[in-house]
Amino acid sequence: MFRDVPSTVSFNKLRKRLLRHVRQAIDEFGMVRSGESQRWLVALSGGKDSYGLLALLLDLKWRGLLPVDLIACNLDQGQPNFPKHILPEFLERNGVAHRIEYQDTYSIVTEKLSENSTYCSLCSRLRRGHLYRIAREEGCNALVLGHHCEDILETFFMNLFHGGRLAAMPPKLLNDEGDVLVLRPLAYSAEDDLQKFADAMEFPIIPCDLCGSQDGLQRNAMKAMIADIEQRMPGRKDTMIRALANVRPSHLLDRNIFDFLGLDQQAKPPVKAAK
Repeated sequence: MFRDVPSTVSFNKLRKRLLRHVRQAIDEFGMVRSGESQRWLVALSGGKDSYGLLALLLDLKWRGLLPVDLIACNLDQGQPNFPKHILPEFLERNGVAHRIEYQDTYSIVTEKLSENSTYCSLCSRLRRGHLYRIAREEGCNALVLGHHCEDILETFFMNLFHGGRLAAMPPKLLNDEGDVLVLRPLAYSAEDDLQKFADAMEFPIIPCDLCGSQDGLQRNAMKAMIADIEQRMPGRKDTMIRALANVRPSHLLDRNIFDFLGLDQQAKPPVKAAK
């Protein structure tokens, strides 16, 4: 996969930076369990992020830094005009173990939602259910997704503004059934770096607008807001990501995670001042 990459200093720095961020996420969140045989199902959509994820994991594995078996998986959901040949040809050309599965979830979504609705949420839930099933069938203990730093921040602000809760995308999550881990090794990787990486690697990108349902998403508004903040105050994205890992429950308002009522019992009696 890296046989025809640029030999420039800038690309080598970019590649090393992305590898460093992926290794940091894998190590800090304990994605690889020492001494255990592991097999990961890497979800491949055809977008820059999932291509980058697969390439970086294969790079780490080639360097002997990722003792995990990898299998790439694309779920063809039946969107109109989806180019079915691109991903199989790419994976076969690069000798990547893979599985291509067809499930027409697009028809289900369009049947249940009105024409003016946004399909992404339901489409995503259906896709995730099939990916869990495929992970089980392939003997994988983890489903690996290509969500990056900005995806996590966008989700945080969507929950803050529209959901009334403080929540984002965790780098490591156990599914509801308790049998498949969800991993996001790109949690510290910047979208801009992944775009530059995809351009340099010349991945055959499949656009995520095949179903025509992407316009006007709330997520796009969050993306624009974060970009504006970063432009006016460079470095804020890194600060916000650090903040998500530096939570002070006693300085929030959630009575379920901090015992505000119990503070009265912990308080020491006042000391009388000496006359």
